[in-house]
Amino acid sequence: MAATQDLEMENVTLNMERERKEELEEEKMREGLGGKDLPKSRKVHRIVSKWMLPEHVRRTYLERANCLPPPLFIISISLAELAVFIYYAVWKPQKQWITLDTGILESPFTYRPEKREEAWRFLSYMLVHAGVQHIVGNLFMQLVLGIPLEMVHKGLRVGLVYLAGVLAGSLASSIFDPLKSLVGASGGVYALMGGYFMNVLVNFREMIPAFGIVRLIIIILIIGSDMGFALYRRFFVPANGSPVSFAAHFAGGLAGMSIGYTVFSCFDKALLKDPRFWIAIAAYLACVLFAVLFNIFLSPAN
Repeated sequence: MAATQDLEMENVTLNMERERKEELEEEKMREGLGGKDLPKSRKVHRIVSKWMLPEHVRRTYLERANCLPPPLFIISISLAELAVFIYYAVWKPQKQWITLDTGILESPFTYRPEKREEAWRFLSYMLVHAGVQHIVGNLFMQLVLGIPLEMVHKGLRVGLVYLAGVLAGSLASSIFDPLKSLVGASGGVYALMGGYFMNVLVNFREMIPAFGIVRLIIIILIIGSDMGFALYRRFFVPANGSPVSFAAHFAGGLAGMSIGYTVFSCFDKALLKDPRFWIAIAAYLACVLFAVLFNIFLSPAN
């Protein structure tokens, strides 16, 4: 009991020290600006740094923070997914807004086990979504989480994590659910969430414990609700419907917790010089190679 109280007091003291340091930094910056308020962009970067980075690298981020280039990857991929959804919902003969329709499965973007030789489908399935709930949920999460991540880590790193999750999702689906089709960007979204989740978990005390708990709870609730919807769509879809795989969620999350965590924890370091990155990449490529060989020689879809 005494140890718990000591730990709580230590956390309170650390939080007070952090707040005091931030107040002193803001006062110095105001003095440099002649007593004027901080620019709005500076305030935005400060908030982003608190949510995305542990304390020991926030100063480095704030010293070089800018929006050049802007978060183009997440915005571009989100617009592409929205455009494809609107196309199939409005202009195609098989109009669908709420539930998955057979018209979606006929898309050249959708991953289908009998068309695995069309290799682009292992990535392009992320552009197609199974109804309003699906597209809104994925767009909301990747914009809310992806834009701040891209502000901090830039588009190349965020794009690497996102696409690694997308590819891991389709390959995992081809192994663990080999006879089912696959649509949606959940693999990429879960990769972002997995990388961020691990970063918060590992740097829990440095990312303000109270907010850390809130963030972990929010992520768990979102993952739980989305997984529930994915499982419903897979196992309880009406008999005349076309169920899709849910394995991409798990595989995307695992890709994020390995490659994503390594990338997002190397903010102030050269990524290519970090041995953890190469270990994660080697493990990922080994899994990709196994999945490719499985699809060629062992898959029931053959």
